[in-house]
Amino acid sequence: MQILKNIFQVGGDLNGVTFDQPGALWNDGNSYVIKTEQGLIMVDCGCGNTIDQIFDNMRYWHLSPDDIKVCLLTHAHYDHAGGGHILKEKGVKFIAIGETADAVSTGDERCCGYLYHKIFTPFTVDQTISDGEKINVLGIEFTIMHLPGHSMGCTAYSFVWEGKHIVFSGDVIGTLLGGDFGWSGSIDFNKTIYTQSLGKFAKVDMDIMLPGHGLIYFHKPRRRVEEAFNSALMLWR
Repeated sequence: MQILKNIFQVGGDLNGVTFDQPGALWNDGNSYVIKTEQGLIMVDCGCGNTIDQIFDNMRYWHLSPDDIKVCLLTHAHYDHAGGGHILKEKGVKFIAIGETADAVSTGDERCCGYLYHKIFTPFTVDQTISDGEKINVLGIEFTIMHLPGHSMGCTAYSFVWEGKHIVFSGDVIGTLLGGDFGWSGSIDFNKTIYTQSLGKFAKVDMDIMLPGHGLIYFHKPRRRVEEAFNSALMLWR
């Protein structure tokens, strides 16, 4: 579905954009595509089993999967990065923070394949990034926010589109359908560090927040982050 002009959600099972298997509503994280004059940027790529559905959704909007040039990863969990090896075979370049790059290169428990009873197929990240860095991707400047806690590689990508401040937040924020926080079962989940990340993120003013699962926040998303930060302070200190 089109979110803004030339920004699309093309995957995500919680709100029915893709579908992995019966009874599983968290198997496929949200995947997004930005259309630029230089090609397509993807943000997260789903679990892999739904890649054909993602490609079909793209084609509906006249977006060719062959035009995907770069994929930004928010973190290494299977539901967000499991399809990475498929895109790598198509020549897609991957960008991720160092912790995520290391995890997907080994496919170890940080990728959480065990949660889905699946095997994570490792792949390599082409460009590693760091907190606060500004990178130019196909003509768009992204500011990197490292927000660990849900996993130690959790990363948000901030940019301006048609005068609006947009943030791809991954699983730093829980969906409205499932609580304030991302899943707490990851092997590198850390309450103290997560609380610090939420405090940092709560200072960011933005117009639209595009999360890792479920509903998009079109109205005052900073309030949602502040609520999650408040919950963390009450529950985890």
